[in-house]
Amino acid sequence: MPEALGFDLPAGGAEFAPIGRSPSILRIFDLVDRVKDLDTPILVYGESGTGKELIARAIHFRGARRMGRFVAVNCGAIPDHLLESELFGHARGSFTGAMRDKPGLIEEAAGGTFFLDEIGDLSLPLQAKLLRVLQEKEIRRVGETRMRTVDVRFVSATNKHLEKEIAQGKFREDLYYRLRIVTIDIPPLRERREDLELLIRHFAERYGAELRRGRVAFAPAALELLHAYSWPGNVRELQNEIQRCLILSGEERVVRPEHLSLSLSPDPETVPPPTADAADNFFEAKADFVRRFLYQALHRYNYNKARTAEEIGLSRQALFKLMKKHKIASQAVREDGGRP
Repeated sequence: MPEALGFDLPAGGAEFAPIGRSPSILRIFDLVDRVKDLDTPILVYGESGTGKELIARAIHFRGARRMGRFVAVNCGAIPDHLLESELFGHARGSFTGAMRDKPGLIEEAAGGTFFLDEIGDLSLPLQAKLLRVLQEKEIRRVGETRMRTVDVRFVSATNKHLEKEIAQGKFREDLYYRLRIVTIDIPPLRERREDLELLIRHFAERYGAELRRGRVAFAPAALELLHAYSWPGNVRELQNEIQRCLILSGEERVVRPEHLSLSLSPDPETVPPPTADAADNFFEAKADFVRRFLYQALHRYNYNKARTAEEIGLSRQALFKLMKKHKIASQAVREDGGRP
């Protein structure tokens, strides 16, 4: 999904325009421009749905290697016994079904960029072979003895903490340091709330045009729920949600709370109505928003206060103080989320 990070990358990928104004995203835009012409290995960190492949594509299509191919492989999606042949190629007769010589995906990316998604899922034997490629710029096809020189820039990505994988013996330390010469950390959506409004507008315009709906607005209550949600699936989840609610709203020009997913729209009986003064008093409106936000967050996480505090970016003590201030009663639910 090309927009998953907040870039709009057209078909062909030659250009992209940033969709975001948060400091963390602006730093990433700057870093992409700094490394786009380098052949240095780049490691991209980020949770699922943050746009790791998009970063790799942006680096490739904006950089000196844009005339070469961009080739991607998901290391966790292909079984080990097939992945080696996919990466390095094979000679005719090297195994059952090898009817002809076949170059691997790394060779296919010659002059361009090779993207290893979910590098943390690569097996230790293949990690050793990849390390040699990075060091020597050579590959050997399965069933051959001669080495072949390759001219490829490597970009890798993972949602795992590779330091922990190294400590557990699941990832090679020497490969880790070879891959992470330049590291790009993509923040989750919950840490870049400033971009939420821009992304909602972008996806609404995109899917409104695809559905031939014209301009679609969001009711204030629906926007409040979108802003209150923690987005564990990050921008990919937001993108899917906006597409879904535009479809469900039919010919209506306004998206209301009932058009949103159940995970975003809690049972109305659990959320108190706005106070009478909230409509025309700034301080009352602010307090009312905080109160409703807390009710929705607590309901979403089954009144597990430890998790609620973590997801909305508060300490447990700060959450307790706000609950007391806004007279929100604790439910009979254990801190681990279970019921007594």
